[in-house]
Amino acid sequence: MLLCHSRSLSLKPYSFISMATHRHNHRRSPEDLSQNGERHHNDTHNHSATKKPKLSLITAEELRSEFAHHSPSVARINNGSFGSCPATIISAQQKWQLKFLQQPDDFYFNTLQPSILKTRTLIKSLVNADHVDEISIVDNATTAAAIVLQHITWSFFESRFSTGDSVVMLHYAYGAVKKSVAAYVTRAGGHVVEVKLPFPLTSNDEIISEFRKALEKGKENGRKVRLAVIDHITSMPCVVIPVKELVSICREEGVDRIFVDAAHAIGCVEVDMKEIGADFYTSNLHKWFFCPPSVAFLYCRKSDKVSDMHHLVVSHEYGKGLAIESAWIGTRDYSSQLVVPEVMNFMNRFEGGIDGIRKRNHDKVVEMSNMLMKAWGTNLGSPPEMCSSMAMVGLPACLGISSDSDALKLRTHLRDCFGVEVPIYFRAPNDGEVDLVTGYARISHQVYNTVDDYYNFRDAVNKLVNDGFTCSLL
Repeated sequence: MLLCHSRSLSLKPYSFISMATHRHNHRRSPEDLSQNGERHHNDTHNHSATKKPKLSLITAEELRSEFAHHSPSVARINNGSFGSCPATIISAQQKWQLKFLQQPDDFYFNTLQPSILKTRTLIKSLVNADHVDEISIVDNATTAAAIVLQHITWSFFESRFSTGDSVVMLHYAYGAVKKSVAAYVTRAGGHVVEVKLPFPLTSNDEIISEFRKALEKGKENGRKVRLAVIDHITSMPCVVIPVKELVSICREEGVDRIFVDAAHAIGCVEVDMKEIGADFYTSNLHKWFFCPPSVAFLYCRKSDKVSDMHHLVVSHEYGKGLAIESAWIGTRDYSSQLVVPEVMNFMNRFEGGIDGIRKRNHDKVVEMSNMLMKAWGTNLGSPPEMCSSMAMVGLPACLGISSDSDALKLRTHLRDCFGVEVPIYFRAPNDGEVDLVTGYARISHQVYNTVDDYYNFRDAVNKLVNDGFTCSLL
């Protein structure tokens, strides 16, 4: 067992990265921001469904306060796993919780449904859906996937689909979703075809080519492709998938249903239901959208094909449509589903609102990934245009990452001994490959991150390399 080094890489004081104070590539100091409400920007309410007084831009001090509950001893460059919730939104959630506890009956009969409808209306506007009835609020993207897969399973059981018909999904689909496909569709008689993608990736053409091959394989022996499961942003390894192009290909090839698993998408990439054109689309609101865990939306395009969609939990609202069923599945804490208006206000305090946050996160994660890649003499997992607010950075080959277990042990070692929180991905070498990068770090950038977070990661890895560390020592 390798003992931890004494922690020689102390975290530096919080230095504000200009998520609120930076226009394009020009950095302004916090003093440049008016605190008396006189300075506003034209896009403050770009995505708001209702007109409200304009908010002053957030200051550096206010931003630090919003995330002061984060552990100061950890360089948390892993927003992608669990997201982040500002203090303002935590406070708003607690008010909703107390409102319920003060008078649960009144809350149930008079407050809950119209409040969830307000959330659905805001999300409908944000994602450019046709109708609010197409938006349901559920616990998380995994729940949404199970709702969709249950619907597909019934189509097999009720003989609308034939035993052996295919489901096509990416090899890099989220693990829980792959298990859900096995639990629902495979048991119902569906045949699963995985799209094998290379990694690292260099262009969308590689993805499109492999996807077409998988569709052809899915149609072998007279099968029909009944469902395509397409990630918008894969989790590990992380890459932005050309969903519009893949959905269009599915339509051309006669795929029955298209489900986009976009757990990371909203707040991270552009999300437009009309442009994407899928039958189903889900995204978490607690990853990149600042909601408390856990909450997600599920979009179901209106059509006869999806008229019998139901929530997994059957309760009193059964038969009233998925959106209404989802809004009450029994006594529970619904507060995370109700704070979306407050979240919109929070994001509108950043220049450009949600669009500005998304762009600056992307630009900064690309900058930091390039810094790390150059420091270690490695490579990136994909070009910048295929990154979102996350990027894959190759780790030095001499660290000896030779298995998923090694990757997890190294992640733990970085957390425990250097105060760095970052996921590590193991890329198995192909036959004949030697001395290539087999470990990649998935770094995230969110508004609370500072340059020091990435410098601490860089310095921790450099120390391991200089000390002759390998994963075999763990």
